[in-house]
Amino acid sequence: MIAEYKILRKHGWQFIPDVFAVTLPESYQQGRPIITELAVANEILQKAIENCPTGALSGQADALQIDLGACVFCGECQRICGSDKIKFTNDYQIATNAREGLVVRQGQHPPIRLQPDKIRKEIRSYFGGSLKLRQISAAGDNSAEWELNACSNPNFDMGRFGIEFLASPRHCDGIVITGPISQNMAEATQICYDAVPNPKIVVLAGTDAISGGIFAGSPALDRSFLDKYPIDLYVPGNPPHPLAFICGILDLMRSRKK
Repeated sequence: MIAEYKILRKHGWQFIPDVFAVTLPESYQQGRPIITELAVANEILQKAIENCPTGALSGQADALQIDLGACVFCGECQRICGSDKIKFTNDYQIATNAREGLVVRQGQHPPIRLQPDKIRKEIRSYFGGSLKLRQISAAGDNSAEWELNACSNPNFDMGRFGIEFLASPRHCDGIVITGPISQNMAEATQICYDAVPNPKIVVLAGTDAISGGIFAGSPALDRSFLDKYPIDLYVPGNPPHPLAFICGILDLMRSRKK
């Protein structure tokens, strides 16, 4: 007992006290990007657009934009245009419940947040204090899956908020999809969704789940499931950061304390 106390005293508290107030190191550059009004030669912008592997970067010199739902956060556009024009910040709070809310436009730098009027009332009525989720790896590459696993470790500890991943969808309140949804996983995704009792939520975690990522348009995919049901939360990232997922889920469950 004394030895364990000494370890605890040496390490201190391992969990993050306030998940909304964390400052990630500047070296983390997979957060919300900023596109400034700085003039850049058209040939440079065109090169950046052509080099974007998923077409997430688009527009003209005076109306450039990045779709975070398709962005793989490779940073190629920042390298080509320079960080004075495009800069990926360490702002990890980039989850939203509106697909159009993932589009970052030139000269506009508002934080990405959920739109309260689009949150279904039953979500906060039923799941305001506890939320159990079934994660579906729909042909994922294990990167997003690993980050979601990290959400439950001692550092992030989302279990203290009543948020947990469970094995059985029959005991869950919703599903979290990672991966682009291959043909082989399309039926399994539907079966898992059907097994979750109503009301239920759908969360897309990671670029592959939101848009298909680099696999978008592949004949090996079957994303028809996403056309059938409303999506309650989009968590971009390739892979998404655990804090992005936790903060997004908490905003979905209940109003943020001021």
